[in-house]
Amino acid sequence: MRSREQTEADPLALDCARAQREIAESIKEAIVRFRRRGAVVAVSGGVDSAVCCALAARALGSERVLALLLPERESSADSERLARKVVAALGVPFERHDITAALEAMGCYARRDEAVRAVVPEYGPGWRNKITISGGLVGQFNHFHLVTASPDGTRMERRLGLKEYLQIVAATNFKQRTRKIMEYYHADRLHYVVIGTPNKLEYDQGFFVKNGDGAADIKPIAHLYKSQVYALARDLGVPDEVLAATPTSDTYTLPQEQESFYFALPYRELDTAILYLEKGRPASDLARAIGVDDVTAARIYADICAKRRTTRYLHEPAILVGGA
Repeated sequence: MRSREQTEADPLALDCARAQREIAESIKEAIVRFRRRGAVVAVSGGVDSAVCCALAARALGSERVLALLLPERESSADSERLARKVVAALGVPFERHDITAALEAMGCYARRDEAVRAVVPEYGPGWRNKITISGGLVGQFNHFHLVTASPDGTRMERRLGLKEYLQIVAATNFKQRTRKIMEYYHADRLHYVVIGTPNKLEYDQGFFVKNGDGAADIKPIAHLYKSQVYALARDLGVPDEVLAATPTSDTYTLPQEQESFYFALPYRELDTAILYLEKGRPASDLARAIGVDDVTAARIYADICAKRRTTRYLHEPAILVGGA
């Protein structure tokens, strides 16, 4: 999807017109293969889902795409506002379903808060929280911290034990899995496919929930680096406000950038690091490209590989026993 001239100037440059044609053709082929009539896309207000929705509309026509807005009580109001801008700009039909009641019934919030209180006993109504990652880029094992804010704005940061970390993540994963249930309800109802929205960074580094946002019938941008997704978004006419928004998981109640939560690097630098690693280029080349020393570059490579190893399970299909 890149011309020779573009590749020599910028290895991440994208031929957007060609990419649109090829992805649109792949979506059409998937529709035929699965014998479906259209596509469902959950639109979050972020650039990835906006691009996927736009690509589906280009491939199938806006009338054969259903966008879903799936907020819950802890979602940012900006997320829904931006999602509405996307569907309005694309002219696709949409439905909004608040999933709060389902999450409450399954104990999403209560189970998470139980684990949070094990770390911060005073945590209660009106408090907010998020998780941050650290360690990998300074030569340590990655570990996680819980950041909380009291109603008066006082912040605490404490290292998470494995038990509490796993319970918080397991509980918050209800959010992605419940959204996917709703996507497949509408897909079954309309005889549509479900479009998945992970980009290459998320797919490569395991930044998705198995049987949650990782579940889909087709993933149109899983081969595109994040900077390429932005280039495609501009070419597709995604609203400028969506392009300017900071990428976020929109999972926790405190504002949380994907960088501090999981990736540990700005997406432009991580794009370059994964590209260079896949091309077999030494860490010294990466160091020069992103302006760090050789030791830091080597740690970045090691962190990428560590995340690939620890999230390999997420990519694995079910094992069929007995040669089925």
